[in-house]
Amino acid sequence: MHDPYVRVRGAREHNLKGVDVDIPRDVVAVFTGVSGSGKSSLAFGTIYAEAQRRYFESVAPYARRLIHQVGAPKVGEITGLPPAVSLQQRRAAPTSRSSVGTVTNLSNSLRMLFSRAGSYPAGAERLDSDAFSPNTAAGACPECHGLGRVHRTGEELLVPDPGLSIREGAIAAWPGAWQGKNLRDILDALGYDVDRPWRELPAEQREWILFTDEQPVVTVHPVRDADRIQRPYQGTYMSARRYVMKTFSDSRSAALRAKAEGFLTSAPCPACGGSRLRPEALAVTFAGRTIAGLAALPLTELAGLLVGGSETARVLTGDLRSRIAPVVELGLGYLSLDRATPTLSAGELQRLRLATQLRSGLFGVVYVLDEPSAGLHPADTEALLTVLARLKAAGNSVFVVEHHLDVVRGADWLVDVGPRAGEHGGQVLHSGPVEELASVDESATARFLFGRSPGPVRPVRTPRGWLNVGPVTRHNLRDVTAGFPFGAFTAVTGVSGSGKSTLIGAITEELPGVGRLVSVDQKPIGRTPRSNLATYTGLFDVVRKVFAATDPARERGYGVGRFSFNVPGGRCETCQGEGFVSVELLFLPSTYAPCPDCAGARYNPETLDVTYRERNIAEVLDLTVQGAAEFFADIPAAVRSLGTLLDVGLGYLRLGQPATELSGGEAQRIKLAGELQRGRRGHTLYLLDEPTTGLHPADVEVLLRQLHGLVDAGHTVVVVEHDMSVVAGADWVIDLGPGGGDAGGRIVAAGPPADVARTTGSATAPYLARETPPTR
Repeated sequence: MHDPYVRVRGAREHNLKGVDVDIPRDVVAVFTGVSGSGKSSLAFGTIYAEAQRRYFESVAPYARRLIHQVGAPKVGEITGLPPAVSLQQRRAAPTSRSSVGTVTNLSNSLRMLFSRAGSYPAGAERLDSDAFSPNTAAGACPECHGLGRVHRTGEELLVPDPGLSIREGAIAAWPGAWQGKNLRDILDALGYDVDRPWRELPAEQREWILFTDEQPVVTVHPVRDADRIQRPYQGTYMSARRYVMKTFSDSRSAALRAKAEGFLTSAPCPACGGSRLRPEALAVTFAGRTIAGLAALPLTELAGLLVGGSETARVLTGDLRSRIAPVVELGLGYLSLDRATPTLSAGELQRLRLATQLRSGLFGVVYVLDEPSAGLHPADTEALLTVLARLKAAGNSVFVVEHHLDVVRGADWLVDVGPRAGEHGGQVLHSGPVEELASVDESATARFLFGRSPGPVRPVRTPRGWLNVGPVTRHNLRDVTAGFPFGAFTAVTGVSGSGKSTLIGAITEELPGVGRLVSVDQKPIGRTPRSNLATYTGLFDVVRKVFAATDPARERGYGVGRFSFNVPGGRCETCQGEGFVSVELLFLPSTYAPCPDCAGARYNPETLDVTYRERNIAEVLDLTVQGAAEFFADIPAAVRSLGTLLDVGLGYLRLGQPATELSGGEAQRIKLAGELQRGRRGHTLYLLDEPTTGLHPADVEVLLRQLHGLVDAGHTVVVVEHDMSVVAGADWVIDLGPGGGDAGGRIVAAGPPADVARTTGSATAPYLARETPPTR
């Protein structure tokens, strides 16, 4: 018989304590619980991971050999599990060639429209769709190779101080140490005067030294230390421009690339005007516009222009409009097809993938979604619920990890995990209809979901002065001026794409009264498993000193470096201290799997023999922040660092948790904790972009205590926020809108929350009114 339930037995992934749970299929099921309770371990680490493992088991034996390295989830058994599709917040490392159009496949459809139904110049040959892509040899502008921008350099950038000689380092763009000396010795051997001030060299010599493409090879007779024999060698010359361009394009070192970029200017390509395409492609139009012109329009505007004339055009424009519709429905109509993927938030990227899935026509699968409401204004949440219902109506099961209470209320089934985070969680408190959670006393979710008593009314603070920003004209903002109160908590609100991030991006340290500015964004704290919570906060230095001071370490002569997994000596050399090895799956994106030798411990057996309070260093890195705070309670340097992490609600994270496993919200709160532990120096203005992303309402309370504590200590806090409970507790609200993209970009309301809640024409006002007491 067909089993209508997905039945999980004995799930032990991460902190799950042998969980048994039954979840019906063909429903929208929401997984809730405080941050770190184990809900993602159940939904992604167990259910999705098992579905993925079963798919891998079905592929060819050759590929299966690689896949076995990925491992299986720790679970007794799962029955009734269909194939699964995962839509997570974690982003890959998108390149500048990745865009909204490529993620959604809309670019393919638009190129086909131009190829088959575009207006060609008289006598021009019809082009294939590839000729309209900047990512193919057939379509890319030959000058900028399809990037739309060219990087150039000049003498004033390469030689900032022409009073210096070449030997004194006039060519600042050259590398330091041996390589830079080598280039100077080669110039000397070529007959150039390396001791004469740069400005006194003839113009043609300066031009050749900096910009030649020649690479002459000469014999160099180095003059160095008198007590060392220096043999002649063959040296190859490389001009300063060639060195900078080669480093910028080829170096794998982010630091070297960043240094090289400092000697370059970036400008739109003069050949294609930044359109990235060949002239032949730009000569073809549709609705009077080039493909680059249409790709630059907001999707809502683009859909309005897609009206077909011929039968072919009608078919292709109809297909394009139907593909654009779900993107607009999810509140992303302000995006354009040429918007680069790296500029999107994780929430925007996930909703784009969700819109693409609506068109895929799959049925009978489980969609596992990671907080699809992240970065979504409350006004757009209803549209999200409609999209989830459509996925369900198409014959699919939708499992959603979510904190947004409106999404939770709209679910058919609720799985609540808890009661708290880390080792104090990992149990299913409730699996059933949403309303039945009300009777579960130990659920933190129930307190907020059912008749939460409003928090105490916080008196509005009196500003110590005002920071005037603007007029700002950038993206969709046109001459916008805003006032931010000093010594207060300001929330910037508005629908997605209304201009919030652009406005706070105009706040700089140069503005009068700002003083020290700390911007805490959601960018990852690292892109490989080598970067983690302990290394980023500096806590790892304390831990290594503790281990180096133990008697076994002293007896063996182990210093602090022995306990670092970033240098040879104490680390496992198979994975070079990462604890993971990258598994190339050939036909799928590569993934990380535990190292086969150290099983993820990162260290070699000799290092792991050294223990402190009966734990080796790998076991200490496996402690949660909460557990480590108890373990290192008598070490002041560790207590301070761990205390700030606890204060921002991150007690559930493990010290050695790889940066690749952290959400954008977690990365932001780690940065905030790092800032808090430094100790304040005078007035500081803190800018935070949606700090409550990925937080359960109970954890939001913890974070807000910290942020309001900063203001009480005399600092200024400005947050971009969609959580109306946070906005209601602010001193000042700046609401942008009324819509996104061209329909936004102006200040709809500014004032205390109670005043903004009464503003007509504001998309935020009705939702803020629910959270704001009648009087403040």
